[in-house]
Amino acid sequence: MTFKRPYSAGLAALAVGLLAATAAYAEPTINKGDNAWMLTSTVLVLLMTIPGLALFYGGLVRSKNMLSVLMQVFYTVCMVTVLWALYGYSLAFTGGSDFIGGFSKAFLMGVTTDSKAATFSVDANISELVYVCFQMTFAAITPALIVGAFAERMKFAAIALFIPLWVTLIYFPIAHMVWYWAGPDAISDAVKALAAAADGAAKTAAQAKLDEVNADAGWIFKKGAIDFAGGTVVHINAGIAGLVGALLIGKRVGYGKELMAPHSLTMSMIGASLLWVGWFGFNAGSNLEANGGAALAMTNSFVATAAAALSWMFAEWIIKGHPSVLGAISGAVAGLVAVTPAAGYSGPMGAIVLGLVVGVVCLFFCTVIKNALGYDDSLDVFGVHCIGGIVGALGTGILVNPALGGAGIMDYTTGKIADYDFAAQMISQTWGVCTTLVWSGVGSAILYKVVDVIVGLRATVEVEREGLDITEHTERAYNM
Repeated sequence: MTFKRPYSAGLAALAVGLLAATAAYAEPTINKGDNAWMLTSTVLVLLMTIPGLALFYGGLVRSKNMLSVLMQVFYTVCMVTVLWALYGYSLAFTGGSDFIGGFSKAFLMGVTTDSKAATFSVDANISELVYVCFQMTFAAITPALIVGAFAERMKFAAIALFIPLWVTLIYFPIAHMVWYWAGPDAISDAVKALAAAADGAAKTAAQAKLDEVNADAGWIFKKGAIDFAGGTVVHINAGIAGLVGALLIGKRVGYGKELMAPHSLTMSMIGASLLWVGWFGFNAGSNLEANGGAALAMTNSFVATAAAALSWMFAEWIIKGHPSVLGAISGAVAGLVAVTPAAGYSGPMGAIVLGLVVGVVCLFFCTVIKNALGYDDSLDVFGVHCIGGIVGALGTGILVNPALGGAGIMDYTTGKIADYDFAAQMISQTWGVCTTLVWSGVGSAILYKVVDVIVGLRATVEVEREGLDITEHTERAYNM
């Protein structure tokens, strides 16, 4: 399971709670409409990565490195998909500890065509296999984002080793900490049992059970941090790992002295557009149900993205005297990143404001800050994904406020929208941001060092000048 949601789930929980003394417990059913939507969303998220992200990144590098980027992204999807089925799903989405799950569903044990996964409404489940595949695509795209930070200079052997280590030791724990919880059905059952308890001893036992169910969640989730579709899990997680990699590997040969312009902005435009299309599965799919919550996430994914693209473009126009295609598509991606954690919590007007803000902030980090510090983040993974994710995560804590048009946060034990507390929510969001930065930043640094010792991180100067396509893969992207 993933996030608390402020829609029909709470009302359903309240209704059954009031009738708990007499109502029979019903077996959760699979909603075919929700199932169909989640099947569609899963394919859309895969579309984001291959071909979307691959083409977006590929067009931004020099032509001699086009295939290397495509290969890195494609390899990542394949490797993570297998690892997710073997043990990743179990580590991320089963109970165990606050920081990592267990192996009870390793090799997808117990996951059958009949098994169910909870959504955000009581007695409205989807097929667990669909949920496995949906979360699989999230796990696949996250490490694929990282490769853009050190594009054009990292050995493929290093990528091949780093990706499985990183997804196992960094992504799976973060996904568990942020998104794992017992789910609304478990809470509803515990609430009903408490309401039906006849005497003091029974009530004490029922309350203990309810407390146990609420405690069955990831560490960041229990801190109260909300992340609708992956601001922390995906974007901050990948962005800070990318920055650490770029710093440890070093700058590209000739960086700052030679022209390193994108070889095909046409290709990058196609990739960015596919990212936007696929992101509707990413954000609206994270609602897990085909209802008003999905419609809200879809709307926010439209307006925040458009606002951020315009914000970046006009800011660049004012500062540099011209609007660029690269700026517009970079702004769009920044908007998608920022709205990811807020998609189901913010109102549409709040999403527009979020997009306008993140476009300018990410432009500032990708130009002024990057130039001032002199690091070579090849495709601005840190400037767009980490910074955009931080803006989105913290902005979510503000925009969820019902007074600002937000949806609020459901308390499933009461069946009501919880009272909004600005200070408490921002502290919770900060916990999520800082935990992700530290876990991924420090953990990634260690993994880069391990990989460097085993196979070496950096391609030789000769290989880098020749291009990774022909030296690493004996192929060329273009034969003309």
